[in-house]
Amino acid sequence: MRLQIIPFFAALICGILCTYYDYGYEGASEGDYAGLAMGPSTANCAPECTCPYSYPTAMYCDNRKLKKIPMIPPGIQYLYLQSNQLDGIEDGTFKNVTDLKWLILDHNFLTNAKIKKNVFSGLKHLEKLYISFNNLTELVGPLPKSLDDLRVTNNKISKIPSNTLEGLENLTTIYLQHNALKEDSISGAFKGLKQLSHLDLSFNEITKLPKGLPSSISTLYLDNNKIGNIPDEYFQGFKSLQFLRLSNNKLKDGGVPGNAFNVSSLVELDLSFNELGSIPAVNEGLENLYLQVNKIQKFNLGSFCKIIGPLEYSKIKHLRLDGNNISRTDMPHDMYTCLRVANEIDLGH
Repeated sequence: MRLQIIPFFAALICGILCTYYDYGYEGASEGDYAGLAMGPSTANCAPECTCPYSYPTAMYCDNRKLKKIPMIPPGIQYLYLQSNQLDGIEDGTFKNVTDLKWLILDHNFLTNAKIKKNVFSGLKHLEKLYISFNNLTELVGPLPKSLDDLRVTNNKISKIPSNTLEGLENLTTIYLQHNALKEDSISGAFKGLKQLSHLDLSFNEITKLPKGLPSSISTLYLDNNKIGNIPDEYFQGFKSLQFLRLSNNKLKDGGVPGNAFNVSSLVELDLSFNELGSIPAVNEGLENLYLQVNKIQKFNLGSFCKIIGPLEYSKIKHLRLDGNNISRTDMPHDMYTCLRVANEIDLGH
């Protein structure tokens, strides 16, 4: 009998753990999770939800088939409402929980028309708002200035209303992938976000690089769009840019200026699955370069090293060229005088 019970409790504990791990909950050791999984809810918890005694500031309402957000008791700081059937948020929903820090609304049926305009603005301590996998057509707002992490992926967003992100000086992370954004709907939308470091605009309908992106960005994902050219010195304005993805676009040699990727801070550059006929020039400090599945026919050492000497050489460690028209016989004999720290050069042959 005991052996039959063990799998049930293992599954129960796993369910609780996954909720924490999915959203990076910090504040408990792994050993603590088993205790909260077994414990009953606190007395003032909404009956539809669970508020573990070990973490009374967290309320779990996920996977409950809820069509309306339940009454939220004062003191809740972490609210999990993902994977329900919510299609709107009424005025006053969060009036008792102005100290709310995390609000997770992923995997619901939320629409802009049924989210009252100022439901988020009163949450003066909100740090994380996750509202991915819904039916939004515009970015929600206004949002509190305390916000540092905004994730609105897998919606139908084609517009970011002006001033929606204005004044959010603590915002460091924005995920907007898998939407319907075009460059004219986002140009200038991120202006003034002085702390923004991670911006994901992949899987949208962008044909030109957007204007007005903050210079503070260190990670910029623009893969799986329709970008065909890069304005001269576009990336030189990003003084901290380290990771740049432009894979699965429509880039050709004529649309890439010679100095486009000469960015001293850049560590990783992904240009795979484009239509490039040659290797673009990159800064000597670049470590990872992905060029697979293009139309490259020649290995130009000058793309990596302008000068070769005891202290002048490329820092490339990983280079992918598979899926191009280039083979080992096309590689220059003095390649490793420039690429002397490379430990992987993939030609696919």
